[in-house]
Amino acid sequence: SQVSVLERQIFDFLGYQWAPILANFIHIIVVILGLFGTIQYRPRYITGYAVWLILWVTWNVFVICFYLEAGDLSKALKEKDW
Repeated sequence: SQVSVLERQIFDFLGYQWAPILANFIHIIVVILGLFGTIQYRPRYITGYAVWLILWVTWNVFVICFYLEAGDLSKALKEKDW
């Protein structure tokens, strides 16, 4: 998990995509807090990490589907038949 985030971070730096860079830094911080919460058994940190993980996976699945143009998702605007 951390390795893929770090790889993505490097590619984002190369492309100057600042929003994904910030999201990756937030993800790294939340993962560290989640590990700390697991080691110290802090339910609030563990719950926060679980919620973040669900949001993170959902966002990544959306981005993957968007770039693969799965279903009705498309990068180009389509004309609708009226």
